[in-house]
Amino acid sequence: MKQIKRRLMQAAIAATLGGAIAGGAALVDARPANAQAAYGSYVGIGAGFSLTEEAETGRGSGLDMVITGRYRFLRMPVSLRTTAFLFDNFTLVPTVSYDYPLSWNTDIYLGAGASFPIGDDDNPGPLGNRTAFVLQPGIDYVFPNSRWTAFGSAIIAFNAYRNGGNTAVALQTGLGYRF
Repeated sequence: MKQIKRRLMQAAIAATLGGAIAGGAALVDARPANAQAAYGSYVGIGAGFSLTEEAETGRGSGLDMVITGRYRFLRMPVSLRTTAFLFDNFTLVPTVSYDYPLSWNTDIYLGAGASFPIGDDDNPGPLGNRTAFVLQPGIDYVFPNSRWTAFGSAIIAFNAYRNGGNTAVALQTGLGYRF
């Protein structure tokens, strides 16, 4: 099982790096951009990394694969976002965010929601092993003249560990396809 998990993690990292290389190649052939708002919902894949661990056991940190989705409401600066950490104790993190445009292709945001660990209660994942309130500051960058978006955020889950109750913090980044 550990061998399969390792292979899937290597595939996730390779896919993320491949997406970054493809995005860089698209920038080489960039044409003048038309002014437009950084609109767009997307679905993306990337990597997440936990910065914290359970106080009593020292478990819960490490690299994980994430799938992220965003639905942007066009008439107001609000988005529905969901992130799924896939391997270490599958965790689903839905949030509602307030989006603030920095430029026509870059938004920063602050989201609030909850993390729901669905896997093994005894093995904490990147965001702990207990349902917790989360804050999610982040940034979205839309590549000019393309359907690709780079995303990055921190997810802070308060009182997220069953043993010790400390706060869990995970960073995530990746590449999304806008629709």
